[in-house]
Amino acid sequence: MNAAWSRTLILLAVVSAAACVLCAGGPGRGPAVPEDFTPAYLELHRSGELKRRAENLWAVMESCRLCPRQCGVNRLKGEKGGICRTDSTLVIASYNPHFGEERPLVGRGGSGTVFFSNCGLRCVFCINWQISQEAEGRVTSIDDLAAMMLALQKIGCHNINVVTPTHYSPHILRALDIAAGKGLRLPLVWNTCGYERLDVLNQLDGVVDIYLPDFKYADTAMAYRHLGGASDYPEVTKKALLEMNRQVGVAKPDSSGLVRRGLMVRHLVMPNNSARTDLVIDWIAKNLPKDTYLNIMAQYTPVHRAKDYPEIARRITADEYRQALKWARDAGLTNLDSGK
Repeated sequence: MNAAWSRTLILLAVVSAAACVLCAGGPGRGPAVPEDFTPAYLELHRSGELKRRAENLWAVMESCRLCPRQCGVNRLKGEKGGICRTDSTLVIASYNPHFGEERPLVGRGGSGTVFFSNCGLRCVFCINWQISQEAEGRVTSIDDLAAMMLALQKIGCHNINVVTPTHYSPHILRALDIAAGKGLRLPLVWNTCGYERLDVLNQLDGVVDIYLPDFKYADTAMAYRHLGGASDYPEVTKKALLEMNRQVGVAKPDSSGLVRRGLMVRHLVMPNNSARTDLVIDWIAKNLPKDTYLNIMAQYTPVHRAKDYPEIARRITADEYRQALKWARDAGLTNLDSGK
């Protein structure tokens, strides 16, 4: 992408995004955070530690181990391998204020969402498969990613929400360091499938304000079948959730109803209890605080390749969703979001 096109893309997105904010009743101006809020990454930026961690993660791409697949390809030399099929080139599908996220992230100004292309999980039912598995998007520079973050702040978004970030974590931290030096002050949302390595999460400690992971499956056989062979997904994600909670704690909304820091877990209810929602909820109740934010989602749609798998080839029923909520309430979970 040449520089002129990049600037044009950013300008068009800012104009479009500002219109979205105004239509939604948002202020359309200024960073929508309290004056006394300081994002986690700012201190690390000022000390130079954020830049150092970005370089640490960048070096990992020489024999890539950024995600639990640990494929070992040399992305710095242009190799594409493993599941994400990504080299060191940054590809972004879109960025805009998003009003379809959880209410404590959206507010009036929207969540400043950046969708990254490709993914290390390969769910057969992915609703964004054109982006996550067909690499839909445009090649983008790190400087342009920083400019996108600042543009989303300028139009009044409440946070920077990086979607499917794991394989681009070095690029995100580099861009974040640049943007912080130019005045970025929004909380960073790490919007992930939950399939994260502890070594990488350690590099994000003190960088991420809000973790927004999925806990998709608690059944290893179904994880293997539906998540691109990731039979280790349940155990890897459990360890990741514990580390995320250690870093940021329970998500608590402020006086405006917005969350600025904390862990917000998502779980998508699947047909025929294929994901073992009962086990997901049981684990959360026994291993995380009972007031952990949990969004139990009902919007499963059999898209992409889902119809090739009979057990997930239909929408869920009302009874299946009610049963999921009952499991959560019976387990003593007190901070449930059933709005999606």
